Amino acid sequence: MTIDKRDFDANRPLLQVIDAEQDTTDRSAERSRRHSRSSGNDGLGLRSDDGLLSDVVEELVERDRRKMQKEVTRVLSFGWGVVTCLGAGSITAFSLYGHLLLTRLHYSQLQVNAVSIAAEIAMYLPVPLFGYLCDRYSPSPLAMFSGLVFGIGYLLAAFTYRSGPPADADGSGWPFWVMIVAFVAIGMGTSCMYLAAVATCAKNFGRGKHKGIMLAVPIAAFGLSGMWQSQLGTYLFYERLEDGSHGDLDVFKYFVFLALLLLGIGIIGTFALRIVEDDDKYIDETVEELERSGLLEESDFFQPRNEIRQAVEYGTFSDAFDEEQSALSDEERAQQKLEKEREEEERRKKNWLLNYETRVFLQDSTMWWLAAGFFLVTGPGESYINNLGTIIPTLTPQSYPTGASPPAGSPSTHVTTIALTSTIARLLTGSLSDFFAPPATHLFPSIPEGARHTPPTSPPSSRLTLSRMTFLIPSAFLLSLGYFLLASPLPLAHPGIFNLSTALIGFGYGSAFSLAPIIISVVWGVENFATNWGIVAMMPAAGAALWGIVYSAAYQNAIDRGADDDLSDGQCHGWRCYGFWAVGCTVSVWVAVLVWLAAWRGWKRRGIVV
Repeated sequence: MTIDKRDFDANRPLLQVIDAEQDTTDRSAERSRRHSRSSGNDGLGLRSDDGLLSDVVEELVERDRRKMQKEVTRVLSFGWGVVTCLGAGSITAFSLYGHLLLTRLHYSQLQVNAVSIAAEIAMYLPVPLFGYLCDRYSPSPLAMFSGLVFGIGYLLAAFTYRSGPPADADGSGWPFWVMIVAFVAIGMGTSCMYLAAVATCAKNFGRGKHKGIMLAVPIAAFGLSGMWQSQLGTYLFYERLEDGSHGDLDVFKYFVFLALLLLGIGIIGTFALRIVEDDDKYIDETVEELERSGLLEESDFFQPRNEIRQAVEYGTFSDAFDEEQSALSDEERAQQKLEKEREEEERRKKNWLLNYETRVFLQDSTMWWLAAGFFLVTGPGESYINNLGTIIPTLTPQSYPTGASPPAGSPSTHVTTIALTSTIARLLTGSLSDFFAPPATHLFPSIPEGARHTPPTSPPSSRLTLSRMTFLIPSAFLLSLGYFLLASPLPLAHPGIFNLSTALIGFGYGSAFSLAPIIISVVWGVENFATNWGIVAMMPAAGAALWGIVYSAAYQNAIDRGADDDLSDGQCHGWRCYGFWAVGCTVSVWVAVLVWLAAWRGWKRRGIVV
């Protein structure tokens, strides 16, 4: 009689029963072999208690050794993930040299924005593909690929800059499209390196008590990368003037340094970024919950066990292993086939589940509300970061002494301010959300976090709990306040206020990038995290393109109109250069708040706790 999976109670999955029986059989056989080796020294088959005790001790020591090795690997992977993110965010220092593309290579403002937009699109649009590969394979291939494209991209950009203005700008340098290609490679390297590091941390710690802070730390390190790299460029890779003083950034040397640094980080990450959590265990648990919920009844994935065994015996594996198995005994051949069967079934189960979760994610209306808000917040933020270097001169009076430090601050100062405030926001919101957030209830599977492992043994805590959305929405208001301040007449009258706008925008921008992936991991789980986060992470590409074009059009229009804004060395001066763009960014963030409130309301209706 053939026992099929459907003959069992739904609460007792067949795979677990068979695997448990097989494990029990294997352990019994192993104990029998050890017993036979440790007995019979006197020829009478007497049991040796010392030998059995020794075997038990050896097993315990080996188990502890494996556990320690796993924890060490987890910690080292986390550490290198943080180091990887510290290097991966080099594109956030674009404002450090963006204005030099205007003055040295004679690019137009639209061309400078085209370079940054190309990097943004290449950084965000392929993320779902990279996330798909990361979930189904491992972060290692992404780390290697990121190092290679980073090295190629920055070296190409370095030599393009060194060649001088292109022919269409009355020069003899390389064409403008070469710089575009270079920054497309840089954008792809950024997304690969960032995703490999964050996915490693999410999968290793995403089911723990402190998943918020363990995700916030590498994400914060990504924000810090622009700070230390901009400072290094300002104080180490600079042009020395004839009088021995510091000049502008030496872009060629800076790009070569980044190429070598990021190539090395990517190569080391290939071996250092390791996922140590048992994905199969979580896959089995999720499938078990879906089984009990009845969602798998119509699936063509789950075949009767005997059908799979027949496929193994007469199809997939028989041809490949005929020659090898001919030298084995019948028992060894059967055992080997069973192992291959088990591996194939686990692989198929994982692929089926991840594809199922992707469909659930894409069909969820609250995901689109979350993604829309992310688009409306990050688009203006990316545009602000990319155009800092050209906003500063618009706030500088034309009567200001030539060569003096701008009253609104230098680009490197603002890049550092954004990096610091963004980092503080990511760490603060990540840690506070861990401390105050209630126990999460996932949409998939829809059971309280941790309930499948240990049932609650203590009464519910009476401590104050706050949803992660109560941190995200106020942060967005701070972000809108930064744009609103920039849109007011105050920065023109008092350029130093521009530093406050930068700090507010950096804080709100960092909070969004910290809390959005945490919320995704809480609502939709970590099994398919890289793919799910990759889909939402596409939004900044479109947002950066939209608001970058708006800024460039307003900037160029102010120059063409020439009302009270005069062209000086290829740069614009006055409120018209940025004012309408800042007003639009303010409104965009306000709309994002309303959209996120709609998503939060949808989760509440379905009993999902974030």
